[in-house]
Amino acid sequence: MKTDLSMFALTDKVAIITGGGRGIGRAIALGLARVGADVVVAARTAAEIEDTAAKVRNEGRKALAILADVQDVDQVTSLLDKTLDSFSRVDILVNNAGGTYPARVVDMSASVWEAQLKENLSSVFIWSKIIGEVMAKQKAGNIINMSSVAGLGPYPSIAPYAASKAGIISLTQTLAVEWAPYNIRVNAIAPGFIMTPAITKTAPESSDLRQSQLKRIPLGRFGKPEDIVGVAIFLASDASAYVTGETIVVNGGLTTTVFDY
Repeated sequence: MKTDLSMFALTDKVAIITGGGRGIGRAIALGLARVGADVVVAARTAAEIEDTAAKVRNEGRKALAILADVQDVDQVTSLLDKTLDSFSRVDILVNNAGGTYPARVVDMSASVWEAQLKENLSSVFIWSKIIGEVMAKQKAGNIINMSSVAGLGPYPSIAPYAASKAGIISLTQTLAVEWAPYNIRVNAIAPGFIMTPAITKTAPESSDLRQSQLKRIPLGRFGKPEDIVGVAIFLASDASAYVTGETIVVNGGLTTTVFDY
């Protein structure tokens, strides 16, 4: 018996990806395009999102590259207007953008704490609310939030990042309940150690830090941005039509125990 793979198709769906210029966001943008989606790529670096958009077009799909700061309500609203002008609808939102700045709490200022929560958590609220209102009018939509294994347990030296990623899991669950009547599904992905260009730049795989982390991964390797794509396609497609409010961990078997930075 043949397996029906059409449930994974995203033919002519419109997806917005934040942080889509590089790393996980870029990989997801290209992955969704390969299964039929048109893509709006959002980030703060023009050259990177233009390159991602060009690669989406090479897959035979339409693409927009729009500069946007995920923390700026006006820029998010402007991006939505441009998206609707071009595509008339939004089917998928991937809240991927975020970042961290390692520091222990004893050395951390309140402004650093607040800045990281604003970048990683408040931005997810802003995008979900603004884009979600359009989805509610459509009576259909799908939101995928990027959390982290750091949101599942204690992670010294990145307290605000971990707290924001835990907040994303909670927000995902709440939005899933509030928006279910509008046929909007909301789920999250919690990656482990994914070797994006930015992560590799801070500490290469050969460093003592990375090697100590590697010992904790049962599959014996670090993740790649492409390792997140299959889960994103699953959550964005009808293959997960009865899944909402969930967080899928993609970490090679990594256990969330305390480790030293």
